Amino acid sequence: MTFQDMIKKSVLEGFSGNNINMAQIVTVLGITTLLALYIFAIYYISAKKTFYNKSFNISLALITVVTASIILAMQSNLVISLGMVGALSIIRFRTAVKDPKDLVFLFWAISTGIICGAGMFEIAVIAGLVITVGLFALELTPVGMASMLLVVNAGSLECEEEVLKQIGQFTRHYSVKSRNTSGGKTDFIVELKVKEQNELLKAVSAVKDVTGVSLIAHDGEVNF
Repeated sequence: MTFQDMIKKSVLEGFSGNNINMAQIVTVLGITTLLALYIFAIYYISAKKTFYNKSFNISLALITVVTASIILAMQSNLVISLGMVGALSIIRFRTAVKDPKDLVFLFWAISTGIICGAGMFEIAVIAGLVITVGLFALELTPVGMASMLLVVNAGSLECEEEVLKQIGQFTRHYSVKSRNTSGGKTDFIVELKVKEQNELLKAVSAVKDVTGVSLIAHDGEVNF
């Protein structure tokens, strides 16, 4: 048998497909469903402190099972494999991911489906445990103090200097991000890091001509 005959035989065997019995299908999808429910529970626990998206969590669980089904179908026949590659290549996901951590769960769900569809359940289980430990361990890791935004509404332009002097008594790291003046009144925003938040608000509120003070949490990057 020549090398070309061997290639032709291999291709023909691929087109003929591998027989996947019902027991294998039930086993793969059953274990995949259990792992999908595990991912569902971990996402629910980790996202309860922020904005929990139930529809996204449901999608994670279903994506895991769907991916495992696709891998099973691709193993059964080469024609289906080529068709799946062509079909998946034209799919475009345009939904914006609000939290970068959601990307971790999305790739986790897809990779679990691929691994389980290939029958390597031990890797899926161990990888899930490692990801879970890493996720909650990093959540407990202390980070630097996040910056906050101090919004000051004043009735005159002259009080900004006194407000900054009061801010300087509570923190050395601050900067004026914006100023808005209209009709003799001024509004300005100061980015700062402070621990004594209530004391700062009282000191700034006591400045002459200050009519309103707001301290807002900053969702940007944390500086160490």
